[in-house]
Amino acid sequence: MKKASLSLLLILLVFSSCSKQVDLLVHNAIVYTANKDFDKATAFVVKNGRFLEVGGEELVEKYKPVSVVDARGLPVYPGFIDSHCHLLELGLNQFKANLRGTKSIEEIVDRLKKHQATSGQNFIQGIGWDHNDWEIAELPDNQKLNEAFPDNPVLIERVDGHVLLANKKALDMAAVDETKKIEGGQIIKKKGRLSGILIDNARHLLDPIIPKFNREQQIQALITAQNICFENGLTTVDQAGISKDEILLIDSLQNKDLIKLRVYAMIENKKESLDFFFDKGGIKNNYLNVNAVKVYVDGALGSRGAALKENYSDAPNHNALPIISKDSLNSIAQLVLDNSFQMNTHAIGDAANQMVLDTYNVVLSAIEDPRWRIEHAQVIAKEDISKFNPKIIPSVQPSHAVSDMEWAKQRLGDERIKGAYAYKDLLDWSGVLALGTDFPVENVSPINTFYAAVTRESIMGASQEGFQMKNALSRYETLMGMTHWAAYANFEDKEKGSIEAGKFADFVFLDRDIMTIDIEELPLTRVVATILNGKIVFSNRL
Repeated sequence: MKKASLSLLLILLVFSSCSKQVDLLVHNAIVYTANKDFDKATAFVVKNGRFLEVGGEELVEKYKPVSVVDARGLPVYPGFIDSHCHLLELGLNQFKANLRGTKSIEEIVDRLKKHQATSGQNFIQGIGWDHNDWEIAELPDNQKLNEAFPDNPVLIERVDGHVLLANKKALDMAAVDETKKIEGGQIIKKKGRLSGILIDNARHLLDPIIPKFNREQQIQALITAQNICFENGLTTVDQAGISKDEILLIDSLQNKDLIKLRVYAMIENKKESLDFFFDKGGIKNNYLNVNAVKVYVDGALGSRGAALKENYSDAPNHNALPIISKDSLNSIAQLVLDNSFQMNTHAIGDAANQMVLDTYNVVLSAIEDPRWRIEHAQVIAKEDISKFNPKIIPSVQPSHAVSDMEWAKQRLGDERIKGAYAYKDLLDWSGVLALGTDFPVENVSPINTFYAAVTRESIMGASQEGFQMKNALSRYETLMGMTHWAAYANFEDKEKGSIEAGKFADFVFLDRDIMTIDIEELPLTRVVATILNGKIVFSNRL
């Protein structure tokens, strides 16, 4: 592999007076435009933050650029889009104990003690544990937490964000006892005693006692998260479920040029936030797009919170009900439609997906181009897959397939697993896919997404062969799902998602061509530079 460090040293050139003045010329590149014909080019010019013309080396003589980049054969792609993520949470996690990779509750306790010692926090929070990685893959109880932290409230969140483990101190502060019940959630007991495990809506019983992050911490978190995104070649992120105040904070930071990352924000399904943006008519400018509502129908498969048509194969007496009724879902869908907003619904289990598909197809029957989305679309029964159509876009996360493949079959059994993580089947019915990561649940890297979609293998090399390879995506389909189709799913395909004249000059240089290199080389791919509006926002010169 040629070692090209794109010392994107910008060389000032002087051309004849007859040349057209532009801000930037990039040439001698392998340019994947990701336009509708998937054309390739070698050069393009940028003016006022947008692509002016895309073509070949003839552009070198045609234009008078302020700056020029000789890419020296490096590949260039449209700026990557993460179609489902949690930007603010990514940044806020720096204030919590990192519990990823722990193998037992004892190891969790050890990390929490170290975190408390360095942070000085009295209210202890942790994120990222996954009991499926433990020798005994069972949800823990809070006994060890109670012993280690009798006087400090402790809340630790499972990697999927759908399960909390709370110690006794935290439960007492929130007045959660054995008699407490909640619709759309589970309060797990062991031998009649609270275990500390709270699933889905039950998690919100602890909300009143959780210290709020102040404005300065939130600003720091957003800037940190933005920098991580730029380092990974992301120029747009789809923030899944966010409050009115958090959206307005992002807007204010973008107006001050502190946040340059483009954000497509899905409004949380809460009355205050919905009323505000329905009355306002959303927000749409070059950096912020607020015209979608995020709705939850069920929980996560890993914590057995996904709503299935039949009981779990590894828990024959257990199933999870949807966290919202069908009538409520219909009402929300009609409200969203009446206000001319987009609806993006979280659905993991086959029962949840059936409910969303049936609702969408009725509500959207007379709407020509709604682009309503199903976030995750993880388990689809064979009788429901044909309910997908161009009006309904699956927004999926290929990294979930490879993260879950070691235990998903246990949850679903031999037959249901065939309809799980079925990305190629979904693409065939809907015509497009929007690809994301769900970070910080998964790694931020679009390269991980690309590798998982194409190989159906873990980038860590844990698997021996691809998981259900008939639903692997081609490299073309994967790149489109991270660029053009992702923009289409946001109603932003006229302004981004491909390298075409008139669109934002958002693009990324990689150190090798992910469309042609050997599959084994994909995990080695590095971002050389990320460009937004024709300006460098990240450069790796090493």
